[in-house]
Amino acid sequence: MDRQTASGITDLLLSGRGRMDSGASPVLLMLGDFKFSLNTAVFQEAQRSTNYRWRAQERIGHMDAMQYTGPGDDRLTLPGVLLPEFKGDSYYLDLLRQMAQAGVPYRLLSSTGAVLGNWVIEDIDTTESVYRPWGTAARYDFTIRLRRHSA
Repeated sequence: MDRQTASGITDLLLSGRGRMDSGASPVLLMLGDFKFSLNTAVFQEAQRSTNYRWRAQERIGHMDAMQYTGPGDDRLTLPGVLLPEFKGDSYYLDLLRQMAQAGVPYRLLSSTGAVLGNWVIEDIDTTESVYRPWGTAARYDFTIRLRRHSA
């Protein structure tokens, strides 16, 4: 699926919900057109893990010789909580799942506007709890795992 098709999916999903606007809430990160904010899906912390590859060559009587072979994986984990009675909606987790299903990388921007490169959504985990009398959850704990795309 190409980027234009993925953008069309995002537009289609958003058309039924009105604009995905952060309103007066600051945007913490932006993945493609998706704004992580208090009004959409807010994460509690951002955990980034960057790997650098080194190869070891064994030597007799000496420590291994090390050679840098290039950058490895760059991953970002975003755990968060959605409380629909306060702000946000489980719909935004479904939207992120649709974006992941599109199978394309998305540009990641920081709250300061810095371009962090292209990233893919690898995993989305959700736990629903605190059910209301009519059967919907009042709390959604989620974890979104992103991985930097090479392009």
